Amino acid sequence: MAILYMVATPIGNLEDITLRAVRILGEVDTIACEDTRHTLGMLTHLGIRKSLIACHAQDEAKGSARILGLLNQGKNVAYCSDAGTPGLSDPGIMAAAMAREAGHDVVPLPGASALTALVSAAGMYSKGFTFDGFLSPKAGRRRSRLKVLMARAEAFVLYESPYRIQKLLEDIAAIDPDRQLCAGRELTKLHEEFLCGTAATVLGDLNGRASVKGEFAVLVAGSPEKFSRDGSEAGSAESDDEEN
Repeated sequence: MAILYMVATPIGNLEDITLRAVRILGEVDTIACEDTRHTLGMLTHLGIRKSLIACHAQDEAKGSARILGLLNQGKNVAYCSDAGTPGLSDPGIMAAAMAREAGHDVVPLPGASALTALVSAAGMYSKGFTFDGFLSPKAGRRRSRLKVLMARAEAFVLYESPYRIQKLLEDIAAIDPDRQLCAGRELTKLHEEFLCGTAATVLGDLNGRASVKGEFAVLVAGSPEKFSRDGSEAGSAESDDEEN
């Protein structure tokens, strides 16, 4: 059976492509892309020339069917979303599911991710975290989801566009003005920036700028009433010496 490779691509800095990804992209029969124009730029930089097909987020079913057709012909396919890991707030899940159901191997090629880049550099304690991707652009739904996430002990990570980041920060500040967070902007790119503090502090910084550019990843600390510095839930009787 043919193989579908789910290839993580750079989120900004093209040097973040892995050696394994470069090899696989050069070996497969076809490369499927969220946007062929975007992926073509990366491939040109790498000196790779391959047949490309589109698998847009707006019509993922059609693109996934095309990928499956190629796999059924015995052709190996690599799937690349525009940046980061396919299926992580990006299309690719449907293609992987259809390929696996048809008996083809689905092989992940890990690499750059805004999620892990932010968590590794934020310096915020948490035993675990929830990844919730992009919240609804509708104000009511966004606030309702934030209230649920902010009531939990664990931290959480969101993605947000430069057009809605200020609204997101306003909502977080309204729910808990003292909650700490770290917002990563333009991660791995030339103007990479980390803005940390309360939502109001970060919002004040952004409001003072002529314009806000670049995609954001935001790590929000867990509820202080339920979370302690060592990562355990407040009031927990657990210790390293105890066994259940």
